[in-house]
Amino acid sequence: MPNVYVDGPPMDNDKKRTMAQAMSKTASEAYGIPEQGIVVVIRENPSTNVCVGGKMICDFRAGETED
Repeated sequence: MPNVYVDGPPMDNDKKRTMAQAMSKTASEAYGIPEQGIVVVIRENPSTNVCVGGKMICDFRAGETED
């Protein structure tokens, strides 16, 4: 059973359903197996837990500029 992992910011359940359906359909087509054989795991990460270039994403969103 293929697993698809998505790491991203928190989102509402309707958006998660839509994403899971789209990912399942795409993976099903790529693997040539039924969508029921695809597992999608959505891991939500708040911007305070993700850093790029040593800076927290929440700081970029707050208008902080790079040094």
